[in-house]
Parts: sequence; C-alpha cells; structure tokens
Amino acid sequence: MSNTGTEIFAFLLSISGWIFVAATLPMEYWKVSSNDGSVITTGTYFSNLWKDCVTDTTGTSNCKDFESMLALDGYLHVCRALLVSSVIMSFFGAIFALFGMKCTKIGGSDKTKSKIAFFAGLNFFVSGLCSMAGFSVYAHQIMSEFFDPFFFDIK
Repeated sequence: MSNTGTEIFAFLLSISGWIFVAATLPMEYWKVSSNDGSVITTGTYFSNLWKDCVTDTTGTSNCKDFESMLALDGYLHVCRALLVSSVIMSFFGAIFALFGMKCTKIGGSDKTKSKIAFFAGLNFFVSGLCSMAGFSVYAHQIMSEFFDPFFFDIK
C-alpha cells in the first residue's frame, strides 16, 4: 500500500509542478521597475517573456507585445524555449506516469509499467531542469542589469 501511496503522491506533486510552471508563463510581473521621482514622472515599468507594459500615475496601463522575434535579446529566446519545452515535456510525462502507475489498469504488465514509469520520471526530471534553467537565466539577466552601474535601458 505504501508503494501505491508514494506513486500517487509523486504523481500529484509532479502535476502540481507542471501547473505552477504553466501558470507562471503568462504572468506580467516578471521584471518590475518604478520611477518614483516626482508626482509628474511617477511610473511603473513591468515586463515578462511576451510583452512590455508601462503604468502611469493615473493607473492606466499600456502594454505592447514584442514586435519581432529577431529583435529580442538572446536570454528571452532561451527562457521562452526552456520554459515552453518544460511545460510540453511535463504534459507528456504526466501521461506516461498515468500509464506507468501500478494502481491504474492501463499500460500492460508490471515490467512494461516499470519501463513507462522510469521514462515518465526521467521526463519530469529533465522538465524540472529546463524550468529551473529558464528561471535562472532570466533572474541572472535581471540581477546583472541591476548591479551594472553602466546599464541604461530606454524602452
């Protein structure tokens, strides 16, 4: 019974990780900076993998999608690729894990189920590495821009 409980717990944990990464992708507040100088020039700039937005003092937001794929910075391409591939691999890993669990009736014999479960676990592991690498690349870029005294970005 404990083996079945462990399988179900691992399956639910991996599904929740997949949901969290998939829910993080469309969020707007990946990078936030504000200009709180005077009352007239106060504004907030926020950005994610897909668009840039600016909010002024009245609370009006103006968002603009990235115009060209070729004009994007390299780190955005890397982050997009890693995170989207992570979501796709996790989806297929969840399907393989569902077939490979011993408590399900589909998937064949125990030997076949163990091979499918191994492949699902490997798929989830690689997917987790991709998502951690994607988030780390984006965070490294933000930190290096923040601590660079000569960095000045005009949007």
